[in-house]
Amino acid sequence: MASETQSANVHDDIVYPSAIPFLLVHLACFGAIWSGVTWEAAILGISLYWLRIFAIGAGYHRLFSHRAYSTSRAFQFVLAVLCQSTAQKSVLWWAAKHRHHHLHSDTELDTHSPRQHGFLYSHLGWIFSRRHDDFDEEKVADLMRYPELRWLDKYPLVPAFGLAAICFLVAGWSGLFVGFFWSTVAVYHGTFCINSLAHVHGKKRYVTGDDSRNNWLLAIFTMGEGWHNNHHAFQSSVRQGFRWYEWDPTYYILKALSWVGLVWDLRMPPKKVVRNEHGLGVGVINRAAEQLAGHFNSAGIANAISATLNGVELDALRDALARAQDRTHDALASVYVPQLPTREELMAKANAIFARTQSLEEIVDRAYQLLLSSVGPISPSRPKRALSAATLAPVTPARTGLT
Repeated sequence: MASETQSANVHDDIVYPSAIPFLLVHLACFGAIWSGVTWEAAILGISLYWLRIFAIGAGYHRLFSHRAYSTSRAFQFVLAVLCQSTAQKSVLWWAAKHRHHHLHSDTELDTHSPRQHGFLYSHLGWIFSRRHDDFDEEKVADLMRYPELRWLDKYPLVPAFGLAAICFLVAGWSGLFVGFFWSTVAVYHGTFCINSLAHVHGKKRYVTGDDSRNNWLLAIFTMGEGWHNNHHAFQSSVRQGFRWYEWDPTYYILKALSWVGLVWDLRMPPKKVVRNEHGLGVGVINRAAEQLAGHFNSAGIANAISATLNGVELDALRDALARAQDRTHDALASVYVPQLPTREELMAKANAIFARTQSLEEIVDRAYQLLLSSVGPISPSRPKRALSAATLAPVTPARTGLT
């Protein structure tokens, strides 16, 4: 299986021949110039867009990736077939990639982060990368036990070809070009916009340690998937529009299906999460603290300390930092370095860049630890580069009232 832990900062691994079928699907849309656009084909295309956008949100995403509700094996298979009729690979591949995304959201290991890899690559370029041809079966061990899902993984395009044939039989060439290809391309980019635009444009209600955002316009066209910051705050929720006014028809349909027994055990976000009164996990605190520390010049701080102290004092401070380990602020307590931000300055910056959270003090304390760790041990000639939260052993942030 291809490794999921490689960085995709360099995009020379893109297998451009594999993009040819994707381009052909787009070019096939121009076939409507020859076939014409009939009312029958237009209605077919619009219907298939909404049906398959629902399948992606309810199937690929909320069921197969996050197990946000339960259903029968038969209805699970129906959803899987509808999902793969979009020609977005198998539900096993899709779920494995999406679970990996949540583990490493907007870090160097993220599959499709605009921050790390650029907008175009996060939108669709990553799909054609060699490293993403395969998937980690361990990430979807719960799904691998179903032979019908493994069969769909072996023949991922069978549902799409079958739907294309049905469109042709129902409405002729116009049904194929307009009903199938137009709706397929629209579904492609509706889905891809969540990976790209929903990490760039919108509002952040919750601190999630990544760039996820709520985008009401995307929510309209994706049947609720645009409430992406909500989703990253509590990813196993079947409901992504946490407020009554947040349009989430995928959830409404699933709720209705629960009334007739087709689905059940719908997982809802805890009230504390909805009200933003929950504490954040260590991983989110670490990532948010890294973002906060990144607003300050740790290399400049190290240079300032080197310029302030003579060689003997530097040696003594270096020894103190080595002994102090995660209590490096104690070793620096007697050193006046104007460039080193106080805890109050960190708190002010945190209030400016983050949404309201119960864990803001923990984020600030962790960011202070990161800054102190990044400037020690110190060399007069080569200050140590800043460490990231990912490279440090997780510690429980202490409420020390640092200044």
